[in-house]
Amino acid sequence: MVTPEQVQSYIEKGLRCGEVRVVGDGEHFEVLIVSEAFRGKSRVQRHRLVYAALGERMREEIHALSMHTLTPEEAADG
Repeated sequence: MVTPEQVQSYIEKGLRCGEVRVVGDGEHFEVLIVSEAFRGKSRVQRHRLVYAALGERMREEIHALSMHTLTPEEAADG
C-alpha cells in the first residue's frame, strides 16, 4: 500500500513544486500542490501535469486522487 509520503515524493520528483501536502489512507488521497508550472494553465492542464508526474502509479497504486493545484500567487491570496 502506498503512503502519503510516497505520493508526495512521486509528485516532487516529477514536477517542480514550492509546496506539496498529501493526506490519504493508502488508496484515496487528497493533495495540495503549489507550483510555478501551473501559471497560465487551466485546471485540466494542471491536473494533467500532476498525472504525468505520477505516471503509471495512477493505475497501479493510487485509486483516487483529489487535487488542489495553485500557483504561488494563488496560494498567497489564500
